Amino acid sequence: MKWGYVFIAAIFEIGWVLGLKYAHTLVDWSATIVCIIVSFTLLMKATSVLPVGSLYAVFTGLGTAGTVLLGMVLGEPVHFGKLLLILMLLCGVLGLKLTTGETKGEAES
Repeated sequence: MKWGYVFIAAIFEIGWVLGLKYAHTLVDWSATIVCIIVSFTLLMKATSVLPVGSLYAVFTGLGTAGTVLLGMVLGEPVHFGKLLLILMLLCGVLGLKLTTGETKGEAES
C-alpha cells in the first residue's frame, strides 16, 4: 500500500505542476494548492517505511513522465525522441521499484 501512496502522490504532483502553468483563477490556484498538500502528505506518509532515495526517484520519475505526457495531450509538441526518453524513464522507475527491498516497517505493515 505504501507504493500506492507514492503513485497517488505522483498523480497529484502532475496536477500541481500543470496547475502552476494553467491556473488563472482563484479556484484554479486553490486546486493547485490542494494538489501540492495532498502530494507531499502522501509522500511523507510513504517515507516512513520506504527507502527515501528509491521512493523519491520513483515519485519524480512518475510525475515527470505524467506531466510531459499530459502536456502533449494539452497541445505541447509530440516528438518520437521525447516519447522514447519517457519510455526509458519509466523503465528506470519500474526497475528501481522492483529492486527496492522492503524495510522492516514495510514488511510489518
